[in-house]
Amino acid sequence: MNTPDFNLLLTLDALLDEGSVAGAARRLSLSPSAMSRALARLRETTGDPLLVRAGRGLVPTPRALALRAQVSQLVQDAHAVLRPQQEVDPASLERTFRLRSSDGFVEAVGPALLARLATEAPGVRLHFLAKPDKESGPLRRGELDFETGVIGAETAPELRTQALFQDHFVAVVRPGHPLCEGPLTAARYAAARHILVSRRGQEQGPIDESLARLGLTRAAATLVPGFATALALVRGSDLVATVPERHCAALHADLVTLPLPLPLQGIRVALIWHPSQDADPAHRWLRTLIREICAQAPYGGDTRES
Repeated sequence: MNTPDFNLLLTLDALLDEGSVAGAARRLSLSPSAMSRALARLRETTGDPLLVRAGRGLVPTPRALALRAQVSQLVQDAHAVLRPQQEVDPASLERTFRLRSSDGFVEAVGPALLARLATEAPGVRLHFLAKPDKESGPLRRGELDFETGVIGAETAPELRTQALFQDHFVAVVRPGHPLCEGPLTAARYAAARHILVSRRGQEQGPIDESLARLGLTRAAATLVPGFATALALVRGSDLVATVPERHCAALHADLVTLPLPLPLQGIRVALIWHPSQDADPAHRWLRTLIREICAQAPYGGDTRES
């Protein structure tokens, strides 16, 4: 089967609309002879004269009249497909986005983000999904629109990222905890009973490595999969949780935060998406909105590396 020449649709549309070879030639910036050759090809392809001489003009055949509306719509549809996408109008946008993130990020950013959506884009729904791991497959497969997290070895190299804010870790305890009295030294911090946080159940991490360089170890009372759970346990005990300060700001507002008495590298939380979403105006608009909200408190301000 021969591949059809879709350029002939443009030619046929112009001929049927203009009703003359010369007019169609001017419309498509072709010479009259080139348009005559194109008409001959159309006649051969369709098996119909399409336009026949009537005095000094041309009149369409019944087949041409039957095709006119269909050809015109096909040409309009082709232009729409190939035209660059227009900027989105949030007020009229109807769409559901899926964002995978931690509980801390949702609690801190979710209220402000949902409030902006309700005002600016009431037809947009944002679903927050749990983040059990850092595996990039859901983004690659189109199951997610966005993800937030720290860029790591598990992040697929082709994914797009945009830094949202810098963060650093702090020790969090209940009001009146013994560690609130006097300076918090590395030795006092290590001697406390700790809540370890690890989605994968790992009992060692950067904090333990930093303590080991000081010749110290910490005692783990329990291990939990997320910061929200750790902070919930802190409220009713003398346990210590070590969490990202800004990332968990909404979760520890009623607790006491203490600077860590040991060197620990800060983290950069980023928005992550697949490059297939790069040019989508609605996706781009929501990316911008998320960045704007993260530039406000508790994340805004000094975002230098901690």
